[in-house]
This record gives sequence, structure tokens and C-alpha cells, in this order.
Amino acid sequence: MHNYDAAVIGGGIIGSSTAYFLKTLAPSLSVCVVEPDPTYEFCSTVRASGGARRLFSCPENIEMSNFSIGFIKRFPQHMAVDGREAPVDWVEGGYLFIVPPNAMPMLEAHALRQREHGCEIDLLTPAQLKQRFPSMHVGDLGGGAHSPRDGWCDPHGLLQGTRRKAASLGTIYIQDRVTSLSKSGTSVIEATLASGAGVRAAAFVNAAGAWAGQICDMIDMPLPVAPLRRFEHYFTAGGPIERLPYVKDTERLAFRSEGAGFSGGLVDGNEPRGFNFEVDHQYFERVVWPALAHRFPVFNAAKCHRTWSGLYEQCELDGNPIIGNWKGRFDNFYVVCGFSGHGMMHAPAAGRGIAELIVKGAFQSIDLERFGYRRVETGEPYAEEGIK
Repeated sequence: MHNYDAAVIGGGIIGSSTAYFLKTLAPSLSVCVVEPDPTYEFCSTVRASGGARRLFSCPENIEMSNFSIGFIKRFPQHMAVDGREAPVDWVEGGYLFIVPPNAMPMLEAHALRQREHGCEIDLLTPAQLKQRFPSMHVGDLGGGAHSPRDGWCDPHGLLQGTRRKAASLGTIYIQDRVTSLSKSGTSVIEATLASGAGVRAAAFVNAAGAWAGQICDMIDMPLPVAPLRRFEHYFTAGGPIERLPYVKDTERLAFRSEGAGFSGGLVDGNEPRGFNFEVDHQYFERVVWPALAHRFPVFNAAKCHRTWSGLYEQCELDGNPIIGNWKGRFDNFYVVCGFSGHGMMHAPAAGRGIAELIVKGAFQSIDLERFGYRRVETGEPYAEEGIK
């Protein structure tokens, strides 16, 4: 049996960020992270697209992006260990949301809110879109919102750099799997591991991502988070095309420039939930290619070179993360999950938020109370508007 001040279940980018900020806010805390697979083969983080943007409607998401993007930009030097930098290959390529005419009022309202939070946003008419991105078909668009200071990074580098830094601060990484949780009164007191070992802690954090629901089931805590398979593709155009930002539309087409080609896909929200990592090699031609070719005709001759699958930890209540504890039931059990595809970009802010709750007893930097577990208990969704 091992005793810790805080035990984090799940060592992906969310769990490792939580451990890092716990050790930063309170260096004397003993912190462990239980992670079954240090290779992270099926971890959502390393299968992510790496995008980070401020184009959100909820103020909390905008503020989390403001902090996280700045953190990622400083990451190589700030997260260095023993003089060894932590490269994440940040590309300030910008984001571009494009919408039909009936969605322009909403896009304009969101841009106003984003600017109120210090974001640089350019609203573009169809003519301006065509001028900046000549290959784009704009005849059915009402316009777009361009955030030039957003971009993307290497998710694998971000995860490994965060884990290495957390370990250098004293976090203990345990290669094992939580199989059950024991409780007493209003506290979770112990996690039993697959190896037979046990972990006792004053605070437990469920950062298990797509597996978070299984962890909450161990204490009969309802959690509307389910694994949603999605595909990422690397493809090239059939002819010359300008370098593009991270393009997203209302039909969930999302892709960005990557080297000599592009990386992206189109999420099927009706995909059956479950832990399915099989790759449908016809999905690109059947679903993604028609959407690409419609928006950028040069993609009529696109070639898909590689397809891989990953899991969103989909919050079925509203698509926003659940960040907080089960107040009055298990006060020392915290969840930070359900990011629905935004986990990597918001990991620094979310990890800091949970660490503040544990160390300070309340959110200090960004008020994330509306993302708390209470909305699950009351069944009151708090969702993003427009493009997710």
C-alpha cells in the first residue's frame, strides 16, 4: 500500500498536466499518476490533430485557450529539464471558421465576445476569403472568422514534455491499471490496481479520458462521457494550392496544412460509441473527399496517404468538459474529462484548474464553475454554439 496526497488516474496530457500543476502550486505534495501504458499506443493525445484555437463561444473555453496557447508557445523553454528543451513544433498557422449566410450573425457575435477576451479575430466576407485563399469555393458561404495567432503543435511532444517535467518535480508514475475504488463516507480512500497493489490518497483525480466513465462506474458516479471513434487522414492535393490555416466548417470538416500536404478529417457524430480502433480505409473517399473537393476544387484529385483512428472522450450532455468534484457525495474525487476533441488544447488550463481546486479549494485563475459536475446532476447542458 502506498499513500499520496493526490493520485491521478490516467497519464495522458490531461493527467500529466494536472500532476505538473499540483507540483507547481504545492511542491511538497506527494503526487502519483497511474497509467497502464507508458507507450501511449491508444492514448487520444498522440492521435490528435494538435490544433489549438480561441474560436469558441463559451467565455471559459476562450480563456482556457488564451492561457493554454501561451503556455504551448513557451513550452520548449519553460518545460525544459536539466537544460534539455521540450520541443512541440508550434506552428502559428491560424484558424479559419467558414459558415453559410444564415450563420454569420452568430459568427459575428462570437467574434465580438472573443475580442472582449483579447483575441485577434478577422471577420471576412466571401470576397475577402477568395482574395486570401484563391483555391476556395465561396459561392455558398456567408463569410468566415480568421484567428491568425492560433495554430497547432506536436501532441506527442506536448505529452512527453509534460510527463517528463512532472516527473522531474517529483511526480511518481505507476505503470498499472485501476480496477476498483474503495470509499468511506464522503471520500474515496483507495484505488486497487491490476497488479494487486493499492494506492491511498487524500484526493483522487479521474483523468482517464475516453475511459473516464469506467472509472466513475467504480463509485456509481453517473458520467455522460463515452468513447467516440474518429479518423485522421494525411492527404495531398491534386495540384498547386496555397498554404492554408486550420479550416473548419459547420459540417465538421476540419483540416490544416502539414508539410507538403494536409492533415484532417470529418467527424461522424453518429458513430456508435465504444472502444473501436479499427480503420475504415474507405472513409476518406466516401465522406471526407467530397466535402474537400466541394470547398477546394483542387482536391478533386486528392490522394490519401494514411488514415488512423483515435477516440474523442465525448461529453454526451453538451460537448463541454466536466471539471470538478462530486460535492456532498465524494468531495475528494475530481473529474477532468469529456473534452470532446478539445483535450490537448485545453490541457494546461484544465490541469491548472483542477490543481487549484485541490490545493486552494476553489478556481483561482479562470472561473470554471460552469463546467463543474453539478450540471450533470441537474441535467442542465452548457454547450458551445455553432462550430464545435
